[in-house]
Amino acid sequence: MIDHHRESIPKSVYILGVGIFCLATSEFMIAGLLPNIAPDLGTTIPGASLLITAFAVGMIIGAPLMAIATLGMPRRTVLITVSLVFSALHVTVYLTDDFTIIAISRVLSAFACGAFWAVGAVLAVRLSPPSMTGRALAVMAAGLTLANVAGVPLGTWVGQQFGWRSAFAAIAILTLATAATIALFVPPSARENTDVKKAKLVKHELIAFTSRHVWLTLATTALFQGAMFCAFTYFAPLITDEAGFSPSAVPMILAAFGVGSFIGITVGGRLADSNIFGTIFVGLTLMSLSLLAVAASASNQIALPIAITAVGATGYIVAPALNARIFAIAGAAPTLAAAVNTSAFNVGNALGPALGAVAVTAAGYRMPAYVAVVVTLLALAVTAVAYRESRIEAVRETELVSA
Repeated sequence: MIDHHRESIPKSVYILGVGIFCLATSEFMIAGLLPNIAPDLGTTIPGASLLITAFAVGMIIGAPLMAIATLGMPRRTVLITVSLVFSALHVTVYLTDDFTIIAISRVLSAFACGAFWAVGAVLAVRLSPPSMTGRALAVMAAGLTLANVAGVPLGTWVGQQFGWRSAFAAIAILTLATAATIALFVPPSARENTDVKKAKLVKHELIAFTSRHVWLTLATTALFQGAMFCAFTYFAPLITDEAGFSPSAVPMILAAFGVGSFIGITVGGRLADSNIFGTIFVGLTLMSLSLLAVAASASNQIALPIAITAVGATGYIVAPALNARIFAIAGAAPTLAAAVNTSAFNVGNALGPALGAVAVTAAGYRMPAYVAVVVTLLALAVTAVAYRESRIEAVRETELVSA
């Protein structure tokens, strides 16, 4: 008999989470380095910001492509390889002055990052007890959150103190260390399909996409992340222009948002293991209320930081549940579905700020929070449809068994 009370997340899963932290820091830190990068490369800040777009596009396209390309390969080997490639690409950025080469390196880095997330998430689930899928995925998602909370400020500081290229050199060293650590301490999954032909594996993975539940979950993911980034992108000017804080207060308030996000992911991982739909419903509902509080308290220097922290804490309860839902639907062939879910998160990352920009132009810095509420409610509506369909299918299956 298995002692479920002794089940825990393996240390190897935390190593994978640290790997996500290293790779995600590279994705996010460039925003803080734009004032240093632009003049050095002879371009404007808007021009240099195309490097951010390049990475986002690379993640959207690269995650599913790399998932297909690496099907049938040992997952640990894939993670080691893409970590080494990621490191080499950052060395390339460190050494070159050519903007085009740097942009191409960012796209390819995103391919590697997408592969690490998709394959790493599957391996984390495979290495963990079946009852702890949500918590294993929460560890991976926590790496993303910590990249925002700690990695981005640290990367920005390194770039400001020692030159922006030094930040890329640091990431190269960290991801090289990640590859070595995975090779030494992460065991191979016991459930690999390395002896199956690629065409059969791809067909098996594509079967998941015949389910409406996959598409409904992907839509929920994109809407959730779009709502979050519609509001989050404009928190800084909201804090200074509406609430009247000094610019020096912005990092502290955003750090509080990050701490709230970390708490939300941790709690959400535990809740998702017991009730996926309940976690999504509760998280999205509380997130919409928190976003309303942000808009309503924008001029209040006491209430606004609390509301911003609450957005992180309530919203990121949802992330582990969305990932767990994809794994639950995909069953034994989750790699491509997990990769496309990663793309859905990045679609939200790309479209949310654009939607927020329209809102700011129309009605100022409070409006993105209101728009985010509407998008969150759309995510709730899609979740309600998915829940209803899952209940109908469950009843049909019960009737078939009874018959």
